[in-house]
Amino acid sequence: MRNYNYYIALLFVVLISSCSNGVKEAVFDGEVIVSGKLENQPEGDLILSRYTDNSIEVVDTLSIKGNGKFEYKLSLDGPHFYELDLFGEKQVKLALYAEDVDISYDFDKEESFAISGSFDTQQVAKVDQLSEQYQEQINQLNSEYYEALSAKDEAAIKAIQEKAMNLESDHAQKVKSTIDSMEGSFAALAAVGMLNPRNDFSYIDSLVSQLDMKYPDNKMILGLKQELDEMRALSIGQPAPEISLPNPDGEVVNLSDFKGKYVLIDFWAAWCKPCREENPNVVRLYNEYKDKGFEVFGVSLDRTKDAWVEAIEADKLTWTHVSDLKYFNSEAAATYKINAIPATYMVDPEGKIIAKDLRGPSLENKLKEIFE
Repeated sequence: MRNYNYYIALLFVVLISSCSNGVKEAVFDGEVIVSGKLENQPEGDLILSRYTDNSIEVVDTLSIKGNGKFEYKLSLDGPHFYELDLFGEKQVKLALYAEDVDISYDFDKEESFAISGSFDTQQVAKVDQLSEQYQEQINQLNSEYYEALSAKDEAAIKAIQEKAMNLESDHAQKVKSTIDSMEGSFAALAAVGMLNPRNDFSYIDSLVSQLDMKYPDNKMILGLKQELDEMRALSIGQPAPEISLPNPDGEVVNLSDFKGKYVLIDFWAAWCKPCREENPNVVRLYNEYKDKGFEVFGVSLDRTKDAWVEAIEADKLTWTHVSDLKYFNSEAAATYKINAIPATYMVDPEGKIIAKDLRGPSLENKLKEIFE
């Protein structure tokens, strides 16, 4: 449950689609001009900042002429993301590479904001709009969820969880469609953080390969390639890495002992409230499908045997359980890159990963797909 929450964080990170539809590309000459005209602006500063690996750093303060115009020449060594802070009242994300950008805004008229030039920056605006819409929907679901939780309305909670998963799936499709429509703009780097690489690994991996050809030796891309390489062994279709840990009686049990069955590897802990809330659903589904070839392999990230065993008994978890009682330092957690729970992997009878992060309605739907 480390860093676990019921909302989805939207990250501003890396990726691009490099398809082309014949649009003529601007030639990169190492410089772009950031200009614009402002009206009815407040007192303060116009600050240009650049996104780095883990933060945002100020580049310069831009001067405004008496007529509200400004112009700033910026030297670049490649594509980068910037932010122009308009006196602390409006922040404009910029994707700058080979084209100048011009911004106009009347602070008394919100609808007057406009960007011209820099096709890449215009694509970033699409990403911002998409993420804002999604966050509004997530916020609404959060409100409904906590209201249902307070009322202990199990039916409503289940319906909201299913709605959230459908919303996430629909949003992922919108993100991919947006990326695919960007005509190869590197601004797609701003959208990929809204995709879950555990679910969309193949899509991201394919795009990164195209990206690497178009922007060789780019620091952002190289970092993403490294992350993907680390995840590759855990992608859909890959053999599930072996887990060999002791059960509560001290006997070592192997994941491979269950070949021939569909196995849900369930990373959980007695102290993890969302895990415990999910347990009744897993119990119900285990009882329904265990005679058809379904098995659960519980891997606990507890620290003490007493807490672990008490939770197993209290929640009536009758499947196989293992743990080295090392919390997130567990050998299995390291192998499967687990940094938050609950987390699950579904393995087929041949021992290959076929799904990830199944719980609630998504687990039920997957089991129906397999067994019915």
